Amino acid sequence: MTTLAPKVDGRVIALAHYAGRTLLEGVLTRQGLTFHQGVVLRAAVLAGESTGRDELVADVTGSLKADASLVRDVVEELAAARLLEEDPAQASRIRPTDAGRRLYQSTTAETAEISARLYAGVPAGELAVAGRVLALVTERANAELAGG
Repeated sequence: MTTLAPKVDGRVIALAHYAGRTLLEGVLTRQGLTFHQGVVLRAAVLAGESTGRDELVADVTGSLKADASLVRDVVEELAAARLLEEDPAQASRIRPTDAGRRLYQSTTAETAEISARLYAGVPAGELAVAGRVLALVTERANAELAGG
């Protein structure tokens, strides 16, 4: 008996998102981070040696569709935890500390193992199609949010 695949719609996408997010939050919680802290730390590490505070806030705000004040508070939480610090060369810029980079690497390694299990056996072509569909849906949703 063959099981029919569900039609991709908002509910199917949301179910996949929340299942994956719950797994990620488990990893982050074990490492002492909240979901928002993990997202901000990731963005700061991926930005390179240092990034403008406002640029980091805008990047995460756009990704999470969160209020900028929430993201600013998370940046401050990470600075208080000594995972982010002000760039000594330019006060308007921040950078991950060595501890922040190590924590990011640790959470990334653990989530990579989970992702490998989740995507195991899914043909590359199907992943490529899913990626294109989700990118298009995201683009259209962002256009809707922007009023266009």
